[in-house]
Amino acid sequence: MNIRLEKENIENQNLSPFAVKSSNSLGRFKYEKQCDIRTCFQRDRDRIIHSKAFRRLMHKTQVFISPEGDHFRTRMTHTLEVAQIARTIASGLFLNEDLTEAIALGHDLGHTPFGHLGEDVLNDILEEGFSHNEQSVRVVQKIEKNGLGLNLTKEVLDGILNHRGKGNPSTLEGKIVQISDKIAYINHDIDDAIRAKILNYKDLPKDCLDILGKTPKEIINFLIRDIIKNSYNKNDIIMTKEIKSTMYKLRKFLFDNVYKTGILEEERKNYKFILNEIYSYYYNNFKKVPKEFTNICNIGETKERAICDYIAGMTDRYAIKIYENLTYKKDF
Repeated sequence: MNIRLEKENIENQNLSPFAVKSSNSLGRFKYEKQCDIRTCFQRDRDRIIHSKAFRRLMHKTQVFISPEGDHFRTRMTHTLEVAQIARTIASGLFLNEDLTEAIALGHDLGHTPFGHLGEDVLNDILEEGFSHNEQSVRVVQKIEKNGLGLNLTKEVLDGILNHRGKGNPSTLEGKIVQISDKIAYINHDIDDAIRAKILNYKDLPKDCLDILGKTPKEIINFLIRDIIKNSYNKNDIIMTKEIKSTMYKLRKFLFDNVYKTGILEEERKNYKFILNEIYSYYYNNFKKVPKEFTNICNIGETKERAICDYIAGMTDRYAIKIYENLTYKKDF
């Protein structure tokens, strides 16, 4: 009995002609014998969930660093919200839900401590630059499992790499994750900003709310329905032009009134200083960097890259602990 083959037959019979079928996957860079229960994309999803990088997302910042309160989003809860939104859209369009979910669960594995601030710090350090989407691919290909990587399918790697705004995923499932990422963070960052008292509900642009909905729940539901309605039986993921423009207007409002506000500026300076201090310490004490990261130097990659890989994998609280050990000259 081969359950995987039965699942693949069901996909071939029931999914949209524009869906990626598991049986037609481009495969992995390293050959593996297929599972007799799970499809290739189900295996990818499971590997991501069981990875160390995925577990660390629980203690990485989304927007607010070390907030007082249990209900602020972390990188983990953001990832789960993206996966749920994306899977709902994929289901409505009869696309491959397992591929969609695997991409969504892996899309932020390379994110740094302290949110996009950490990404900016490492980008300034590395000559070749640093971006969390490329780092996510490094994590699953070169860092996880002590350098062996997770050996994910090429479709999942493509979706992870291209989930950022200027990316161009090669699958509709990847395109769904790309837009679901924006839907998720626009709505939950509004919710968290109001909880943090940076925004009041009355501060939100009324013209946007009049079109999209009054609450995050209403907005998410409205956007999902618009995407499904416009993309059904089409080889693209489409939003109504006015709806897309309104969503991006709300996104700009967040950048202007939350992400780049003076309220968070002092906090950003402090954590930028912490990360630069950590980098300087490990640059001058390279032997202290764990071998699972320094091993890349044996295949021609740089000391700077190894240190940045290590820092990028840190959780917020671990980075703070390292900095406190430096400050008080504790051995670690």
